[in-house]
Amino acid sequence: MPRSTRSRTRQKLKPFKILSLLSFSVLAILLLNLLTTELKKSSSLTRFFNNYEPQPLVMTGGDPYIRALMRTITASESNVEQPYNVLYGGQYVSDLSQHPSECVPIVTGPNVGNCSTAAGRYQFLNTTWYEKAQRYHPHPSGFLWWKSYSFEPEYQDRVIYAWLNDPLAWGVNISQLLKEGKIEEVLRLLSGTWTSLGYGIENNSMSPHLPKIYEKMLQEELGHHVG
Repeated sequence: MPRSTRSRTRQKLKPFKILSLLSFSVLAILLLNLLTTELKKSSSLTRFFNNYEPQPLVMTGGDPYIRALMRTITASESNVEQPYNVLYGGQYVSDLSQHPSECVPIVTGPNVGNCSTAAGRYQFLNTTWYEKAQRYHPHPSGFLWWKSYSFEPEYQDRVIYAWLNDPLAWGVNISQLLKEGKIEEVLRLLSGTWTSLGYGIENNSMSPHLPKIYEKMLQEELGHHVG
């Protein structure tokens, strides 16, 4: 082919090559942005679990689905290193021979100006603890109507475990719902008791992550159960 003809051919093809390169560049940038976003999400979730993973229960044995749910409640209610000893507001108590019953002023949220007696891993109000302990505590002390109920970590676990496992208390079989994969339905049900679980008036930074946290806790609990 004569040189002049090759030159004209290159000139004709050049705009198409530029357009192709531009299209390829745009596509590459879009794919790179998408990959970067996904990596950030993955990294963020990894950091989230590395920074805080709900601690194992003190209580041994039991239904792994309910155990995973208990640890999930911890993620939004007592996101601290010593969940069994924490009071509302973040202070700790060392004496768990009974519910602390300390009413801590509420400084934020819809109940500001009131105070809360919430304590322990599941942030039991004192009235709720006494009511549920009377029904579910495995080893009350005292006699007749003079009963006291240890608030030690194992008993916090035992009372909440028995409560969540009681279909009459909730109107449904929570364990069965969890086995059917209905964690969001369960969280919605329980949000009337623990408002930080989502669907309530006091969501926190953990609330949106709870279904994923539950799945991770469940895998751990099922692994321990099998082992």
